[in-house]
Amino acid sequence: MTDLLPLLGLAAVHLMAAASPGPSFVLVAQTAVGSGRRAGLLAAFAMMLGAVLWAAAALYGLQALFARFEWLYLAMRVGGGLYLLYLAVMLWRHAPEPLPEPTADGAETGAMQGFVRALLLQLSNPKVMVFFGSIFLALLPADPPPEMQAATLAIVAFNEFTWYALITLLFSGGPARAIYRRAKFWLDRLMGSALALLGLRLALLSR
Repeated sequence: MTDLLPLLGLAAVHLMAAASPGPSFVLVAQTAVGSGRRAGLLAAFAMMLGAVLWAAAALYGLQALFARFEWLYLAMRVGGGLYLLYLAVMLWRHAPEPLPEPTADGAETGAMQGFVRALLLQLSNPKVMVFFGSIFLALLPADPPPEMQAATLAIVAFNEFTWYALITLLFSGGPARAIYRRAKFWLDRLMGSALALLGLRLALLSR
């Protein structure tokens, strides 16, 4: 019971953080509505994979490395911000293009692109690891046993994939794609602007 309570608290706090609006939400929603359900689910899986890697890094001491070498943390944040700006530019550039008709080759390409973009997005943001390090320090014992560490990573994986899979199911449906098809230009510009602002915030507010 004593081990269960901190894990339940961790699950609740992490789920609220995962569900908060941010670049991950924008990217998964755009992937799902633009490339379909399979691409969105692969993007959700990539978000889960990246989060688990950052959570494992927080559990096993990478945060201490960032604390000692501040330039490394700064470089990763600037790099992450630049990657968000790149995604924003791509959305703006391709906004005038019509939504492609679904084909087997196109679906496969869109799915792989969605996976790679989502994984790079998650791994390019060291704030994710800092967040995990903070809640682990606040909610877990100082030296959690191996089974608690495994349960922690399982909770992170479940929360991340479940949330982004729900986003995918919401945005990949016929009504959402029909709305997106009609308003693609403005929606892509809006999502691109949001990613650009988040990228600037990540790169410039680096301390």
